[in-house]
Amino acid sequence: MKLYGIPNCNTVKKARDWLDTHHIAYEFHDFKKQGISPKKLQAWLDQLPDSKLINRAGLTWRGLDDTTKQSIVDNASAIALMSAKTSVIKRPILEKDSKIIALGFSETEYSALFKQ
Repeated sequence: MKLYGIPNCNTVKKARDWLDTHHIAYEFHDFKKQGISPKKLQAWLDQLPDSKLINRAGLTWRGLDDTTKQSIVDNASAIALMSAKTSVIKRPILEKDSKIIALGFSETEYSALFKQ
């Protein structure tokens, strides 16, 4: 299982703390240090639309100019944005066997997912 995110993000911290407390093994992938491949982004977009994967409520999105925001019209433009500005990706993303099993963090959702 792999958890994707940014270590200083509060939501990512909550997810990591929850997984650690419940002794659930995972590998952490840091977008900032490790980046994210276009192939992985495409695999995620095959599972969820960019409207879910791009955090349009976050500071990074709000800091973009209107032209950039309006240019996100398909998977290729979404991948270009998420590759260039990884902070715009909603996080954390919890993946198992290359499938997204959770987007964001909710204690209730994680408890149900792991039957805790």
